[in-house]
Amino acid sequence: CQPFLNSGAQEREIISRLDRLLERYGGNGAYGREDQLSHQILADELSSLEVSATFMPSIFLAIASFLLHVVLSRLIGTQREQIAVLKAFGYSNLTIGIHYLKFVLAIVSVGGILGTMVGLGLGNGLTQAYAEFFRFPLLRYDVSSDLVATAILVSFTAAAIGGLMAVRRAISLPPAQAMRPEPPAEFKPTIIERLGLQQFFSPAGRIILRNLERKPIQAFVSIMGIAVAVAILLTGLYIGDALTYLMDFQFRQVQREDVTIIFNQPRPARTRYEITHLPGVIRSEPFRIVPVRLRFDHHTYRSGLTGIDPAGEFRRLLDKNWYTVHLPPDGVVMTTKLAEILGVTPGNTLTVEVLEGSRPVRQIPVVGLVDELLGVSVYMDIHALNRLMREGQTISGAYLSVDPHLASQLYYRLKRLPAITGITTREASLESFEEISAKPLQVFTAVLVIFACIITFSVVYNSARIALSERRRELASLRIMGFTRAEIAFILLGEQVILTLLALPIGFGLGYGLAALMSLAYNSELYRFPLIITKDTYAFTFVIVIVAALCSGLIIRRQLNRLDLIAVLKTRE
Repeated sequence: CQPFLNSGAQEREIISRLDRLLERYGGNGAYGREDQLSHQILADELSSLEVSATFMPSIFLAIASFLLHVVLSRLIGTQREQIAVLKAFGYSNLTIGIHYLKFVLAIVSVGGILGTMVGLGLGNGLTQAYAEFFRFPLLRYDVSSDLVATAILVSFTAAAIGGLMAVRRAISLPPAQAMRPEPPAEFKPTIIERLGLQQFFSPAGRIILRNLERKPIQAFVSIMGIAVAVAILLTGLYIGDALTYLMDFQFRQVQREDVTIIFNQPRPARTRYEITHLPGVIRSEPFRIVPVRLRFDHHTYRSGLTGIDPAGEFRRLLDKNWYTVHLPPDGVVMTTKLAEILGVTPGNTLTVEVLEGSRPVRQIPVVGLVDELLGVSVYMDIHALNRLMREGQTISGAYLSVDPHLASQLYYRLKRLPAITGITTREASLESFEEISAKPLQVFTAVLVIFACIITFSVVYNSARIALSERRRELASLRIMGFTRAEIAFILLGEQVILTLLALPIGFGLGYGLAALMSLAYNSELYRFPLIITKDTYAFTFVIVIVAALCSGLIIRRQLNRLDLIAVLKTRE
């Protein structure tokens, strides 16, 4: 029975009155909507959507602001003479600053239009998917103009913050000083030369090392720009790793049974042996589940206390290191998430109010914790639970190992038995989880990885492209001095290779940190994301970055081959 309450009705008072009314008839206790499984699933899904809608965009905008600052500051550095001329002709700092902010606004406008179009399409698709998954009678995708305007305004604000920091550099130099070319960097032997190792490097190699050591801040900024792109890519791939680990851990290591059956009422323990005689059943293990209300201090949680065979193999109790947690003869073992909700630790005593039968209330110690990643559970030795209930050897259902060749025949027989009210297969549970929770996250991950790949290529290419703009005159001078095209390409691209290789471990560290934040964000009663990043993910990220660097290098090499030496070497004063 699911009664609807009038507005203004006191839920707790009505629940208390219902419990008193139904207790004589064996009622298990009424509970509000927040304790209903369907409500919890939907609420957790909405919470994860809230995380996706706030956490990841915040990271993207912060990184985009940083990257825009990197690109714009280096672009302004190549235009210092033109800026100085404009200031000499009377243009104010404000006018020049507004000019570059317009440049930022143009970028945000194009990005805002494209982002709005893509966002509308993805939002509509996600709404249809949720309507299908949760079987909503009506779920309409509604986007207001205020929402679109707010999104674009937030994007422009983030871009403006990054742009303003770069514009300050453009307006800080006096015109007379800025109209001159930047003075050469102060010469000093590099660390390689101070160590006497220069004979192991070619002239081009020494030029690369000298330029990096003379401009450490610029090199550091370039490294961080590439590193944050690596971090985004690694974070997107982490979600896939977490889902794979979650499903493997929960459905192949913890829940090892093929089928779970639930009886319409508690049955004698010998019933499990009768089930074993059904066609296709290889082995069975009993369990007893009792509705309880758990109390500790001021915390309360309604759950099911599950009694299992301590020597059983179908329902394994594992910690985060996959070590088996053994059930004690007395006491309970619960999931870490439930312990967090109740505020208990091993050694604390828990008040357990049974909500069926004679409704005993017992003080039971918490003996250990297990690290299941789906739902929250509390376990007890089935014999101890039978003693707590003051009943004989009684079971609520059984876990079954099934011959796959006879599975369909077994399901047909089980469905025709009136004593069995519930049949759940492990594969069906896995498919249901993939359909409801994993599939939307996989779509989100795919979009995130695509954007991350685009950002990675853009950062690496723009870093090399701006380096070419900054050093065109220097590279042209080297060509006049006799360096070949291959040698000047080696100087420019070799520097980018070093920056990229240095950025990779930093990006891996930043990505791991972002993954840790996501693991904390996706931590609900429905499911928890473990902090797992596989070697394959690191390798794939490495390959993507290297491929982006190679593609960027090929494009820059073509531009170097078309370098007009005469035009570049003309004086700019």
